[in-house]
Amino acid sequence: LEFRNIVAHAVANGELTPTDQDAFDPCDVDVGPSIRTVNEQLIKPTTLRAGNLSWALMLHPEGLECDLLVSHCWDEGVYE
Repeated sequence: LEFRNIVAHAVANGELTPTDQDAFDPCDVDVGPSIRTVNEQLIKPTTLRAGNLSWALMLHPEGLECDLLVSHCWDEGVYE
């Protein structure tokens, strides 16, 4: 839920905008921008400013144990 709120805030502030490949509706709260768009317009610039870390290491520099990986479609809406 925290990441969804970060994305919604970026959409509301105009930091995430529709593209030719992802004409998402900024008012939509059910589907949202594609994960591809979020990666290009939010994740990459944010992690670059933080020292070119991954999002996970940016939030948890000491790392976290992982026992589950959830995959996704890059064109899927991030709110889904």
